[in-house]
Amino acid sequence: MKTPSRSRAVRTPGGLSLRLDPRALIVVVLLLVAALAAGVALIGTGDARIPAADVLRTLAGNGTAYQDFIVDELRLPRVLVGLLVGASLGLGGALFQSVSRNPLGSPDVLGLSQGSTAGALVVIVLMSGSATEVTLGALIGGLVTGLAIYLLAWKQGVHGYRLVLVGIGGSAVVTAVNGYLLTKADLVDAARAVVWMTGSLNGRDWSQVWPLLALCAIVVPLVLCNARGLRMLEMGDDVSHALGVRVQRVRMLLLVCAVLLTAAATAAAGPVGFVALTAPQLARRLTRSPGPNLVPSLCMGAALLVAADWASQRAFGADQLPVGVVTGVLGGCYLLWLLVTERKAGRI
Repeated sequence: MKTPSRSRAVRTPGGLSLRLDPRALIVVVLLLVAALAAGVALIGTGDARIPAADVLRTLAGNGTAYQDFIVDELRLPRVLVGLLVGASLGLGGALFQSVSRNPLGSPDVLGLSQGSTAGALVVIVLMSGSATEVTLGALIGGLVTGLAIYLLAWKQGVHGYRLVLVGIGGSAVVTAVNGYLLTKADLVDAARAVVWMTGSLNGRDWSQVWPLLALCAIVVPLVLCNARGLRMLEMGDDVSHALGVRVQRVRMLLLVCAVLLTAAATAAAGPVGFVALTAPQLARRLTRSPGPNLVPSLCMGAALLVAADWASQRAFGADQLPVGVVTGVLGGCYLLWLLVTERKAGRI
């Protein structure tokens, strides 16, 4: 007997038909609430503690001048950057894993984060550039690395395992280049580079918020409009082509979007590790839904990064760690668990 699908069809007055999974919708709502709650808690955290009720009152425009300065000028931009970076990494990771049909297909493994790091190191070490120039260098480095990996993986199209293997090789090469650049830096530039390479939300302001928000406003709707084609791609190129999907066109478009999201997130906060790897997998396990789970992955990434940033400030006493350290530890443990699980299942 065939098990009925949990998804429900919803038809809008304009004639547009959508299929909604109630469990996935509940997961998305809960993740959004968790991300926003963690954001409010993070705004209230610091040397000047602000209760959550006062944070909400200040955000509504009813705070004191002191609270307005602390919340609106110092802490709100950091939280917004964290939410946007986490969402970008979560969505970018879901795209890479879906296109490659491999749970290890993430920017951390494919070398895109290392490419952005190389672009930033070039600006820091060779040009002694400003913070804005470092951000631009990281963005260019990520885009160039993504283009190089795509071209090297091309052979009558781009296929999942070839993309992952080329990405792993490219990651090793770019990591070696980054090490070489560090050896050529003087002490001040080397210290500055190491701090950036850790991945942190410290010192983030509105100048990082607006470019990332604009990019997400353009790329996220574009990705969601191609979600059907992405889901078809997971069934294989032949089946997708038979169903009318322009396979290489859709794959290239979505890979470009994933590279843009990852490079922009890395440029804004540094190479924050493993969020792109873990967020899509955790979202899929919560929704228990097949397919790329784009929106749940986006929400999971935002919740993970803001929660990790809150933990980095509160869980270690007086020592405040960069958020990249926390996500690296948690993500590394998750990666080991994922490898063991995949091996037991006979997939690797």
